[in-house]
Amino acid sequence: MRKYLLLFVLIVVQLAAAQELNCRVKINTETIMGANRQVYNTLEKALNDFVNKTEWTGNQYKPNERINCSMNINITEVESTSFKATIQVESSRPIYNSSYSSPVFNYNDKEFNFDYIEFQNLIFNPNSFDSNLVSVVSFYCYIIIGLDADTFSQNGGGIYLENAREILTVAQGSAYKGWNQGESNQNRYFLITDLLSPTFSLYREALFTYHYEGMDNMHQDIKASKNTIAEAVNSVAQIAKFRPNAFLMRVFFDAKVDEIVSIFSGGPKMNVADLINTLNQVSPINAAKWATIKF
Repeated sequence: MRKYLLLFVLIVVQLAAAQELNCRVKINTETIMGANRQVYNTLEKALNDFVNKTEWTGNQYKPNERINCSMNINITEVESTSFKATIQVESSRPIYNSSYSSPVFNYNDKEFNFDYIEFQNLIFNPNSFDSNLVSVVSFYCYIIIGLDADTFSQNGGGIYLENAREILTVAQGSAYKGWNQGESNQNRYFLITDLLSPTFSLYREALFTYHYEGMDNMHQDIKASKNTIAEAVNSVAQIAKFRPNAFLMRVFFDAKVDEIVSIFSGGPKMNVADLINTLNQVSPINAAKWATIKF
């Protein structure tokens, strides 16, 4: 009996170690009149189990290595088993030798329509398109894992971003929006295509510099780390020279605007006039926040 108990414990530990994400999935139906919460509660639980219990990479993750993230699904219309929604995806990663978590990804996908029947199984099959619900959520799981890996090693998330692109390729034959080039210049197609394009390689390189060489060294030398982070921001800004209003510029600053303001408003003081000028040029939508930087 003790032998079988030990075997059971080992299996549970291995399964837990394979879980890459520590994700909170939330369903919001506030705009739907008279919504029956039962089906949404079932869906919310099913998605939390799906995201957090699926083995996405085959790698072994310790509990403290799991990636903290969230997916907030806002359902706006319902017709029978068809749902119109948006999905807000956010992720962060811990900063070395601190209790702080730095935001890595923050994106609102407004083209998230799906069909769902209560209690249906949510199973990810990379070789077939079975459900837009599963495909979109799986796509963002790989985006989260890939970008997180990029913050720890130079271009370390490439294999996971390729997994996201494979999901896109399979889904492009579906009738659902968000997967194809001609629909919009800011959707899932352009998100993964730009992330993997050599044209925008500065973006992923800057993620590594910003987090691993900048944020993770704050405990040792704050001023040097701030200079490194400024270099990373300036590197992202270089994209604007050959692609003004590039999609990835928005993706970067949607995640980082408040953190950048906080970093460069605190001590030790440094000359950030040039940085603020650059920020205003490449992200003018955040001009009011850049104006709050104290230096």
